[in-house]
Amino acid sequence: MLFHTWIFGLFFAFVYAVYLPLRRTRFWVHWLLAASYVFYGWWNPLYLLLIVYSTTLDYTVGRVLSFTRYRRIWLLFSVANNLFLLGFFKYGGFVAENLNLLLAKLDIAYALPKPDYLLPVGISFYVFQSMSYTIDRYRGEVPVEKNYVRFAAFVSLFPQLVAGPIERANHLLPQLASLPVIKPHYLSEGLSLFVVGLFKKLALADFLAMYVDPIYTAPQNFDTLSLVAATFAFAWQIYFDFSGYTDMARGVAKTMGIDLMLNFNNPYLADGLGDFWRRWHISLSTWFKDYVYIPLGGNRHGTFSTYKNMFLTMVISGVWHGAAWTFVIWGALHGLGRFLTRELERTTWYELRVPRLAKQLGVFVFVCFTWVFFRAASIDQALYIVGRIFKPVVEIFACLGQGRPGLMDVFHLGDLYLDDALGDPRFPLVALLFCAGIWFYQFLFESRLRPVLESRVVRMAGMLLMLLWLMFFTTTAIRPFIYFQF
Repeated sequence: MLFHTWIFGLFFAFVYAVYLPLRRTRFWVHWLLAASYVFYGWWNPLYLLLIVYSTTLDYTVGRVLSFTRYRRIWLLFSVANNLFLLGFFKYGGFVAENLNLLLAKLDIAYALPKPDYLLPVGISFYVFQSMSYTIDRYRGEVPVEKNYVRFAAFVSLFPQLVAGPIERANHLLPQLASLPVIKPHYLSEGLSLFVVGLFKKLALADFLAMYVDPIYTAPQNFDTLSLVAATFAFAWQIYFDFSGYTDMARGVAKTMGIDLMLNFNNPYLADGLGDFWRRWHISLSTWFKDYVYIPLGGNRHGTFSTYKNMFLTMVISGVWHGAAWTFVIWGALHGLGRFLTRELERTTWYELRVPRLAKQLGVFVFVCFTWVFFRAASIDQALYIVGRIFKPVVEIFACLGQGRPGLMDVFHLGDLYLDDALGDPRFPLVALLFCAGIWFYQFLFESRLRPVLESRVVRMAGMLLMLLWLMFFTTTAIRPFIYFQF
């Protein structure tokens, strides 16, 4: 069930109408759980068994950890079960495919059957959310949850169930343990968040997708500048798509008196790669920091160990995103980027002498470069696109190496690439100008003008413009959210 469909509108209207009178009774959590299971089971009721299994397992382990002497064994049991659940459904086909390639190279006449089941939507999110509870219970950071219905609602809360944010038990469970309070400004804030998220998804992400998808489907049919433009466009598409979902999730939850964590904080204004990961998909970044990077040793055992742990964490993050080598490379590139820039970002020269805008542009360009591997269908396709993108750079340096005459060749070469791209009717000039305008707005939002942009008049005007755009200019095509595949 997608947020940007009439089915969800009717579903939420009914759920909310019953929720309002029930919120003053002890049955409000039961209703929330029932609604969450209907929401998730709408796509495939059989996959409800998976979320019930994961919920029951971690609820039981959380209870047992209160009195058992074998705490570590029970924790490992929980983690192993959850990772097996995730691995079987998400990585079974990937493992079988690569093992078959290995067997073929060894001249072994046997092939593993490739699973043909569909990936359960949201499994990466609710497994991590449920598993974080047992880890926190083992560490003594959260009290035991004795109410099964409440814990099940924590794991399956429908606004954030299928694409996050990945909530923590110490933030969400206390909210489910008390009767929700719905203040008037909660409704306005929730509706505003939902409209902003809807605008990001329908007016921006889906609009950009109409340009990005054809180019990344057949990159050999497009010129260099079109590939560059498509890569920049995808950077904004995935940002608008994913942050749009979390805005809508937070908005729906807010109207119900439930607060979900901020998941994006203008990530393309980051002035360092470390800063980028403190702004992008915050719930996942902090999850990997707390449950992977720190357990590996964090920065406690010297420089080499710190960089090793940082690199491994980023590679594991890439694996989490998808069962393909392109995601592994994407994670490894970010790990390598952190390795090469971490010490630089901590120097006084970088902090005080390098203009912030230059740092932000450098981070943005690097992140866009890595998105090539995230978006491409295969490693070969990604390398082809990268080769085409860097071809003009090589040609320009070759021209410059010729001395003064070569400088005129550079200008001529630039004109050729610009003419090829701008002459293409598919070139997303309007979309990219839209992105530039939003980027400029974000710069202003982190400046002294923030109080002006947060004023009631400006916010109401922005909301009105977004509603008018949604009413008159969006397409009727329904595109699923990008992160549903993860």
